[in-house]
Amino acid sequence: MRARHRRFAFIALGIASVALACAFVLDAFRANVMFFVSPSQIVSHEAARTQRFRLGGLVERGSLVRDRDGRAVRFVVTDARASVEVTYAGALPDLFREGSGVVAQGTLGADGRFHADEVLAKHDENYTPPQLERALREVRATADTSPGARR
Repeated sequence: MRARHRRFAFIALGIASVALACAFVLDAFRANVMFFVSPSQIVSHEAARTQRFRLGGLVERGSLVRDRDGRAVRFVVTDARASVEVTYAGALPDLFREGSGVVAQGTLGADGRFHADEVLAKHDENYTPPQLERALREVRATADTSPGARR
């Protein structure tokens, strides 16, 4: 009987170890998941204010303002339906331009600004994240059908 109890204890310990390892892996996945959000979703309060997420859209022309130190910047990200001001302290990517696509990672502050801790610019003409590509297509379609659009 003692051998049976010992075997049962080893099996139970093995199952508990596997369950604990799975819990750690799932927690790590959950901590690293970051959702993509458009400015329209932020304005309509679809985005959670407490979580980190990715904000994507176009950098509005004429919105880029650099602080005196040259490291802190403010700019506006738009999807043609809504706009969100972004603050960022750091070096911008070389391909960062007004009117170009951008993805910023960070959090939404109580002040309504998006506080980015990383800014990514479109770097390859052949690849764009699917969510950003959809948002850019919508922006272009809206711009083409607006009353002031050139034909």
